Amino acid sequence: MLDEATKLSRLLPKKEADYFAKDRRIETVADLLAFWPRRYKTYESDLGRFRIGQYVTVVATVKSATSRPQPRAPRRKMLKVVLTDGRQELDVTFFSAWTPEKELRPGVRAIFAGEIGMYNQRWQLTHPGYSVLDDDDSGERKALIPFYRKVGRLSPWTVAEAVRTVLDVIDVAPEVVPEDVLDARDLLGRLDALRAIHTPDSRAEVEAGQRRMRYEEAFVLQLVLARRRAEQQALTTRGRSAITGGILDAFDARLPFTLTAGQERIGGEIADDLARETPMHRLLQGEVGSGKTLVALRAMLAVVDSGGQAALLAPTEVLAQQHHRSITRMLGDLAAGGLLGGADQGTRVALLTGSMSTAERRAALLEIASGQAGIVIGTHALLQDNVQFADLALVVVDEQHRFGVEQRDALRAKGTQPPHVLVMTATPIPRTVAMTVFGDLETSTLRELPAGRAPITSHVVPEWKDWFPRTWERVAEEVRLGRQVYVVCPRIGGDADGSDDLDGADIVVSDRPSRVAGPDGHAGSDADDGHGEGPSGEGDDLEPPGDVEVEEDRLPRPLHGVVETLAQLQAEPALAGVRMAMLHGRMPSEDKDSTMLAFAAGEVDVLVSTTVIEVGVDVHNASMMVILDADRFGVSQLHQLRGRVGRGGLPGLCLLVSGTPNDQTGQRLESVAATLDGFELARLDLSQRREGDILGAAQHGSRTQLEFLHVLEHEDLIEAAREDAFALVAADPTLAAHPDLKKAVDARVDAEQAAYLERG
Repeated sequence: MLDEATKLSRLLPKKEADYFAKDRRIETVADLLAFWPRRYKTYESDLGRFRIGQYVTVVATVKSATSRPQPRAPRRKMLKVVLTDGRQELDVTFFSAWTPEKELRPGVRAIFAGEIGMYNQRWQLTHPGYSVLDDDDSGERKALIPFYRKVGRLSPWTVAEAVRTVLDVIDVAPEVVPEDVLDARDLLGRLDALRAIHTPDSRAEVEAGQRRMRYEEAFVLQLVLARRRAEQQALTTRGRSAITGGILDAFDARLPFTLTAGQERIGGEIADDLARETPMHRLLQGEVGSGKTLVALRAMLAVVDSGGQAALLAPTEVLAQQHHRSITRMLGDLAAGGLLGGADQGTRVALLTGSMSTAERRAALLEIASGQAGIVIGTHALLQDNVQFADLALVVVDEQHRFGVEQRDALRAKGTQPPHVLVMTATPIPRTVAMTVFGDLETSTLRELPAGRAPITSHVVPEWKDWFPRTWERVAEEVRLGRQVYVVCPRIGGDADGSDDLDGADIVVSDRPSRVAGPDGHAGSDADDGHGEGPSGEGDDLEPPGDVEVEEDRLPRPLHGVVETLAQLQAEPALAGVRMAMLHGRMPSEDKDSTMLAFAAGEVDVLVSTTVIEVGVDVHNASMMVILDADRFGVSQLHQLRGRVGRGGLPGLCLLVSGTPNDQTGQRLESVAATLDGFELARLDLSQRREGDILGAAQHGSRTQLEFLHVLEHEDLIEAAREDAFALVAADPTLAAHPDLKKAVDARVDAEQAAYLERG
């Protein structure tokens, strides 16, 4: 019995099956049917614009065919064929003319595939693969030819024939979308959709097939989220509320400022959630500097009032230490509960990280287990088995995109009862992303900035311009005004070697136009597209391109490193006498901590750092940032970085130093400089970098979780799938009436778990 789980080795010649497995990791019928065509062409001749070395597949008509003896082997013939589409010509040369001479006669239409070269100022294919189109092919003018990405040494028509072979022997495909939903949404059945994608007769048929398969992907993903939401709502826990005269009241009374309307509103939403006997699962997102940490701290204090503990999970030691310092400072004597000089309503704030000494770690574990520490802040070290809480009531996850669902759940499991969960992200999330990735959470959004936050002015500074050295003079001016400056580099540098020392930066590391994964989950390039279009990308590409150009330099250039940049600035005449220090992720923990403390205390004027200062670091006197190689950072990360300045009422200045004159890169940086709207920039970032880069780690850590969906392009479809999925789970929580659908949902969850385990 043949089905989608059948191995291709049972259906195809061994050589073909081996190429699919080795080159594209395609091993089953399901894998092959998910390998969508890159492009579709009609049977009309069509020659595109070429580039030397480009692998092309063209449909063209033979204009002339001339054979002659080979100069060095007179008994053997070589054949020169001129192809035409009525506008352009392409030469084809065969050094062994026996078979081509018989088949390639003037007027014959055929498909040709090979690598483009140039000879005598004319484009040429040398000994390409070809397949003559018969009368049936050319007569059915409405039919389309599918073109796939290159698979090993297989010709394009061999790949297409393999797909047709599979479709011919598969009579049924498991229908995971319920029939009533198919009817209501006017969708094709699964098998009809796959045939429409791989063997279409019209563009409309392809679009209908793709729409059906995209809907299925969105529907299954939304069902995963809907079931998580239903499972969460079925749990019971203890409601947690602040008490009159408790630590939250004492803290609020000491605040030297008034909460924004957004902080008040969201604080109320969280308080209502905490008071319920159903665990809270809420996402708190907002603009850079909008005061999310203060909102989270007030929620933690409400939990402490109720006798419980709150744990804040941070992605890096620098951020965990910064949270510990800032929360301890804000609480004052409220953070010294039970100690001499501590407030009566006070508690303790414990810090737990992987680099702590044995004595420090033992003391922290004791405070956590005994309940003396009402607030616990830590990195992944909090997830270890020997960390025990007296009464874990609230889990706060900072920078959720750095963690997987399983890590969030691992910390939740340390509560004697299911704890409430508050997930924070400092990267504004487009609505469709929130629906697709965080759909199991209620969402709160902070847009207002607290009083005293000064606007940040951003400028793009081309490094190759003569006036670039003025950058360091501007830094010196800022220091003379008594202010402090960040200089951000993408690399650590020094003894570290090249690309291995990026220190966690979200960097575009390609030095030539690069492409991200397409619908089949594999990265493509102009060399393996398997179609006849040149760089213009013209043609009947009915599938929105699965590859997005990220234009960078054609030639490699070294990226700025912290070590070298610090040395350069120390030798800069304009910066004579300026106090400088460096910070990066490979420094010992105590050195990182002491450096940040010195910078926060005003003992360092210029901090040369990697992106470890991206989130959480809060130095009110820092008013300027210079980001070197800014063209190598993602849009959202640039927005995050510049949010570190202008936090103390001083006007902020961010200089985005670009090392490339590339137009697309320049436009990207100018977009960042033109707006401080993080939500607008998040959409721009997503449109340029695609879901694989932005969504991958948020859910389970694989490179991309979306094969066919593009969340910005298919927003309406995602909304429809979400509506249908949540309605179905409400009516059938276990999916008992839909076994094939349940299998697909379970497989999705298993894939997430496998990716998490593989990542470690």
